[in-house]
Formats: sequence, structure tokens, C-alpha cells
Amino acid sequence: MHGGHICVAGVDLETRRHVRPMLAAEMLPFYLLARYDGPFEMSWVVDLGRPRPVPEAPHVEDYVFVPSQVKVDRPAAAHEFWGMLEELQQPSLRKIFGVELHEAGRNRYGTELGRGTASLGFLRPATPPDLYIAQKRNGKPQVRMRLRDGEIEADAGVTDLRLYGDDHATADAARVRAVARGIEQSRGVILGVGLTRKFRTCDDAPYLHWLQVNNIHLLETPIWPLG
Repeated sequence: MHGGHICVAGVDLETRRHVRPMLAAEMLPFYLLARYDGPFEMSWVVDLGRPRPVPEAPHVEDYVFVPSQVKVDRPAAAHEFWGMLEELQQPSLRKIFGVELHEAGRNRYGTELGRGTASLGFLRPATPPDLYIAQKRNGKPQVRMRLRDGEIEADAGVTDLRLYGDDHATADAARVRAVARGIEQSRGVILGVGLTRKFRTCDDAPYLHWLQVNNIHLLETPIWPLG
């Protein structure tokens, strides 16, 4: 996310439900990342203390937490992490987001405001997805992915922070190319997918919750940290 902020998503290990930790009055600051001595890193098991659910469709996974209450338990082992992904993966986007997910432009998908029963999930794509960098209308590069689930062929933005530079906003072209090669060669790919907060592409377009790819996980390297 821009402006020195991040978004974090995880899974409750007891209920196997998706969780999105949030602060009560602001977005998550970047210094909550492990690279800045914070508690959040890919595959880390953390105790959020006493988080308070604040569901609002489709973001039913939202929980408000207090950073001072967070405790890092341990890093999950690679096989444990991949096993959880395999357990929770779904074969299609509509299995995750429901019938509310619809096409809103060529290969662009989203849901109407306040509609849907989920905004996070794991997708096992039908074929290896294509990771690439596109140029936005303002000329800035954007990491995107073309993915297919057998029913839907979508083109979505990718927000995996590991594909961006130290400013958390500029695409790391070398890393994107390396991960794209990894996807082509991998024997298994699982994608963390989600729906954005309300957003519109231009002033005269309607607000939607847009489909995005949050994280990329490969069988051979389930955990590749931000560093």
C-alpha cells in the first residue's frame, strides 16, 4: 500500500478462518513488518491478544487489534505452511467470493459495495498464472497477473509486498521476473487472493471491491520472506 502503509492477512490456526488484522483509527504502518522489528512476516505465527471482530461485507475477516498486545510465537515450518495452504485452497474464484463476483471490464472482476461473504481466500489456479509488469495510465509500473480457474480468466493487480522495493510502492522488476520464472517451473502454485476496499478506476466509474492477488506461494519455496 502507498503512503508507508501495509495490509496483513492470516489464518486462525484453531478455526481455520481467514483474519485481516486492522488498527482502530488508521491503516497499518510499515514498521509493523519484521524487517523493522515488527511482528508480521510471511508464515510467522503470532498471538494478536484480544482482537475485536469488525466485519462489514465483503470484508468479514476484519479484526481490530492493539499492537502492544501482539506476541510472536514462532515461524511456521515450510511443510506446515504449505499444508495449511493446501487444506484451505479452493479451485475457483467463485468458490471463494461467491456469485457476487462479476466481470467489470475486460478480464477485470469485482463485487458491488457491501456485497459478498468473503474477501480473502486461497486459489489453486487451473494453469500457471502469468506475472508481469504493466504501465498504469499515470505512467507508473504496476505488478499484475493473468490467472485462470477453469471458469474465469482474470487480470488482477498484485499487492505482494515482496515484489516491491524498499519504498513498498515501486515494482522490483528483477524480482518480478525471477518469481515469474519460478511460477513457470513450479510443480504447484497457490495464490492468496482478496477484494480491495472500495475503489473506482476513474471519476465517472462506480466504486467496486476489486479482485487482487495478495500473495504468491510456490510448492518448492512456500516461504520466501521480504528480507
